[in-house]
Amino acid sequence: MPLQTGPCSPWPTDLCCEIPEGVTEEQVEHWTAVASQILWALSGRRFGPCPVTIRPCRRSCADTQSVSFQAGTGVGPWIPYIGPDGQWRNASACGCTSDCSCTELCEVYLPGPVYDVVSVTVDGQELPKPDPGNGVLGAYRVDAPGRLVRTDGECWPACQDMAAPPGAPGTFAVTYRWGLPLDDAAIAAVSELTCHLFKGCSPGACGCRTNRNLTRISRQGVDMEMPDPTLIYSEGRTGLPLCDLWLAAVNPYRLTGPSRVYSPDFKRPRTTTWP
Repeated sequence: MPLQTGPCSPWPTDLCCEIPEGVTEEQVEHWTAVASQILWALSGRRFGPCPVTIRPCRRSCADTQSVSFQAGTGVGPWIPYIGPDGQWRNASACGCTSDCSCTELCEVYLPGPVYDVVSVTVDGQELPKPDPGNGVLGAYRVDAPGRLVRTDGECWPACQDMAAPPGAPGTFAVTYRWGLPLDDAAIAAVSELTCHLFKGCSPGACGCRTNRNLTRISRQGVDMEMPDPTLIYSEGRTGLPLCDLWLAAVNPYRLTGPSRVYSPDFKRPRTTTWP
């Protein structure tokens, strides 16, 4: 996916704190965006959903490395191989675009995780979108991990006019939203951090501007030791209970980004980043 510096939009909140006097709605929205960016980064930069439009490059049969050998009628070219008994046989490339189908499964890869598909346009025409609730099968579906499968008997274009804008004749474009969904725990976490931020940074408050240098004090026989907040931050935590519980659940190993596997033989879809 393209390099991102933050979430696509502020996360939804369910604030359970009173807004301090003097704090405007614009300030609340600002600190919601700040809280969303902090938790998005600390949770591994995987939560969305974020809209993106890509121009897929379909793999050809010759590009497929994993071939399922099946003697008999199949789809694709015939491939000679030596069986366990030492005899030569002819095998068909069983589903050259899939390693688990005995018929050709026309599919392209969408970098994910895929939240949902907004639209698919081929040669300037938008394909019917699936709507299971109303009994509409549509022309495609999404199989994990991020495979857009054609289901109407046609196949995805093997090439397209990359110089033309998406939606023009001779093009193939997929608009979808990627990223993990935000559940109730995520909304509770960002709500807690938002309250903490605008309470500390509201007029007359000094919460988020405090740089506490004192960690231990002894007075009149009483010893008091306070944790160093910089240690909490270095561990990828906030010091707030709901936020840290959620971060520990969704990012226990403190990953800074989603894991990826790269291959020089894999054709990645093209994404326009400017203008």
